[in-house]
Amino acid sequence: MKNKKRLIYQLFPSYLAITLVSLLAVSWYALSFTRQFYLERTRVDLEINGRLLEKQVIRLLNPLDAQAMDRFCKDAAGQTVTRVTVILPGGRVVGDSVEMPAKMANHLDREEIRDAYLGKVGVSIRHSDTLKQDMMYVALPLYADKVLSGVLRTSIPVTAIDARLGTVRWRISFGALLIALLASGGSWYASRKITRPLEKMRDGARRFATGVLTHRLPLYDIYEFSALAETMNQMAEQLQQRLEEITSQHNKTEAVLSSMHEGVIATDLEQRVISINQAAASMFAVPLKSIQGRSVLEIIRNHEFDLLMNQSLSTGESLESDIVYHQNGERTFNVHCTPLLDAMQRRMGGLLVISDVTQLRRLENMRRDFAASVSHEIKTPLTAIKGFVETLCTGDVDDREETRRFLTIIDKHVNRLATIIDDLMQLSRIERDDEIQQIGLECCRIQDVIHTAISLCTESIQEKGIDVQLSCEPGLNGCFDATLLEQAVVNLLDNAIKYSPEKSVIHIDALTVGGDIQIRFKDQGMGIAHKHLPRLFERFYRVDKARSRKLGGTGLGLAIVKHIAQAHGGSVSVESEPGKGSTFTLHLPVKQQS
Repeated sequence: MKNKKRLIYQLFPSYLAITLVSLLAVSWYALSFTRQFYLERTRVDLEINGRLLEKQVIRLLNPLDAQAMDRFCKDAAGQTVTRVTVILPGGRVVGDSVEMPAKMANHLDREEIRDAYLGKVGVSIRHSDTLKQDMMYVALPLYADKVLSGVLRTSIPVTAIDARLGTVRWRISFGALLIALLASGGSWYASRKITRPLEKMRDGARRFATGVLTHRLPLYDIYEFSALAETMNQMAEQLQQRLEEITSQHNKTEAVLSSMHEGVIATDLEQRVISINQAAASMFAVPLKSIQGRSVLEIIRNHEFDLLMNQSLSTGESLESDIVYHQNGERTFNVHCTPLLDAMQRRMGGLLVISDVTQLRRLENMRRDFAASVSHEIKTPLTAIKGFVETLCTGDVDDREETRRFLTIIDKHVNRLATIIDDLMQLSRIERDDEIQQIGLECCRIQDVIHTAISLCTESIQEKGIDVQLSCEPGLNGCFDATLLEQAVVNLLDNAIKYSPEKSVIHIDALTVGGDIQIRFKDQGMGIAHKHLPRLFERFYRVDKARSRKLGGTGLGLAIVKHIAQAHGGSVSVESEPGKGSTFTLHLPVKQQS
């Protein structure tokens, strides 16, 4: 790139060059005029001197007295630098103030002599062979009775004129140099007067460019610069206002996006991220600062998401879909993809609004499953009851034993319905906030609660020949609702009995671990696959539905245990592997101990 010169180094040389050229032209003209003036003055002086001698020379020519003429010429010149010469019409010199006339050549060929012979005043400047220097000659024709009788020539060395001109030339040169110096200073001052405001405005513009919009340029006494500075100040003020508005709007937008639970991602047409909020970054576990400019597919690696976005960007339509995303577990995102338009309604990218609907879809599935399970659980005994009641009502059964058997089956299904309804009502009471706040807390011994629960399950324990082994820390007490806690222990123990093989062992351990009282129920059953564990405490959820119904469960026992634990500020967990049995643990806070 070509080096750029500063404006002052372009203006100053220009001004200086113009000044120097003007000075040189004036000086040359002045010197030329002065020289011409001095030459003209010298010519006039020589002519005047000749006129003064003219009459005396004519008297000596008529008649001619050569010796007197030569002596007159030498006396007339005296000690001056002026040379006086008298020439006859034939060109012979008869008198000269410097040389002897006899030694001088014929002067007929001299320019000034020829002009004088023509009746004019002859003037010429040429080199003198006699004096070996340049001379100015003025020749006057001499008439006696109107007849040309000779020529009187006066001359002076040009060096004398040059000596006079030397002083004038030196003074003119000195004056020109002084004026040139003054002009240089004036040119520099004028250049700086122009460039200094420009430099100030350049520095101000640079500060504006770096964001210092509060800076203001001074107003100069030059109208154009003052108008430019005022315009730039107004520009900076307007830019500052616009920037403050944009910053305020940006902050508001950022605040809105940051406070949203939905993830928002804006991309360009190449699917590079333009903007992303914290919710979206958290959803996909990526650092917010490193996302800008990256492809959105580097953040969300999902084929369904890629198809949805490509379709929306290519067709310009708004599309919505649920996408299952696998990262740290399975999550369901509702993705709404719409084209991103600029102020001219041209597509500039895409806008993604992502909602984590994992829990919502799970609850919807639970609701559907719950409705289907409740309907099925109630419909099955009702169908059986209705069938047997219709059979009895028709009177087709005469055998009393058969009638009794039908009534026994009806009673069994009625009891099953009652059990389901009681469990649902109990679960509903536990879930109600006002009921939770009103549970009766009292000091009780954990060992006594577990013994009571074991006694309630004695019949089923004996039927399968199961050995229940209890290990409880001595003096383990707590403040609980004894009835609810007993219900939870019964449900967990009953669940362990149902799914344990005959003549197996169930271990019940009650101990303090950290800040919890833990009651563990470990059986030797078939175990549970890992995929079922997260949903095991949902209402009516069964791992093996056919086997669970055969064992007579309602599917609400573990859900009741979970809500009893939550009502006491605790929780319930399960650990299990297929073929290795299961361990259910009831976690209760120690802070409720008395």
